Amino acid sequence: MRAEGQAHIERIEAALALVRQSLDWERALRRLDELDARVQDPTLWDDPKQAQAITQEQKRLETAITTVREIESEMSDAIEFVEMGEAEGDDEVVREGLSSLEGLAERADRDKVQALLSGEADGNDTYIEIHAGAGGTESQDWAEMLFRMYARWGEQRGYKVETVEYQAGDQAGIKSATLLVKGDNAYGYAKTESGVHRLVRISPYDSSARRHTSFSSVWVYPVIDDDIDIEINPADLKIDTYRASGAGGQHINTTDSAVRITHQPTGIVVASQNDRSQHKNRATAMNMLKARLFEREMAEREAAASGEYQEKSDIGWGHQIRSYVLQPYQMVKDLRTGVTSPTPDDVLDGALDPFISAALAQRVTGETVEVEDAE
Repeated sequence: MRAEGQAHIERIEAALALVRQSLDWERALRRLDELDARVQDPTLWDDPKQAQAITQEQKRLETAITTVREIESEMSDAIEFVEMGEAEGDDEVVREGLSSLEGLAERADRDKVQALLSGEADGNDTYIEIHAGAGGTESQDWAEMLFRMYARWGEQRGYKVETVEYQAGDQAGIKSATLLVKGDNAYGYAKTESGVHRLVRISPYDSSARRHTSFSSVWVYPVIDDDIDIEINPADLKIDTYRASGAGGQHINTTDSAVRITHQPTGIVVASQNDRSQHKNRATAMNMLKARLFEREMAEREAAASGEYQEKSDIGWGHQIRSYVLQPYQMVKDLRTGVTSPTPDDVLDGALDPFISAALAQRVTGETVEVEDAE
């Protein structure tokens, strides 16, 4: 087998190994047999909610398992095709076989990411909340750049993107904003983006053209179903109404109907201004608070299983997940996975999938990387 073909094979095998690990392959096979039997039970639909959950789990497992088997079979056929061409000295047959392996490797990478989305709320819509760090106009401008980046990412994936809350900065940019991203697996894809993002650039707001470092935080949490019960004591809430600020447009409200809710035991703050009705904004903010508390509970359970849990830290040095360097050189570097991009403009225009794929894979493998932080 030529080196090119061997590289494709290794890429396919690595993707399949990750999928098997994420599924817990032998357990998944047994579980699918159990679900197949349950689906055949004529009394299943006596409880429609349970029936729907069972059929959805069955479909997810069946799709993942079938995909792995199909790729294995097609890889075997392509390898045989290449080896036959090599044995007969037929370069055209070899090229066709190598082309098949290359296409299969690309498919395996795509399907791998889909298979990694097996969390409790991965299929749900998601909120993406952005806050500027300390630093005034510079950090607020950076926060708005992130706001645009996630909006563009969602649109490129075919998701519906809405602005729920938008607090304009004092001179430019934003103090905070919240996007609602609607679409299949929106939360599953976006969830690894939570953390502090750092920007290094020559500041357009500095008359001396000095290099500045700015921080903004991103917090991602799922939209939860109505049947998920999250208890909230009204006495724990501080509710404020205010007039929304922003650049204008249909999503920016200019009356005093915007609502901010602070959950005092946890310090969680949510806000909504997307509707002209204060009542509707209050309902939206309550749903956002329930979603934040649900995400917090999921994170605590997940971290407890791995033996560690930390609250979101201050927005500053030492807590960032990714650095975006625009000067003196150009590079985006993920500090968890080591994935880099030499084209920050593309990343800031929504090209986030390589970073997301690597971070999802890392959650399965648990592997960490030693990376030298971008300056």
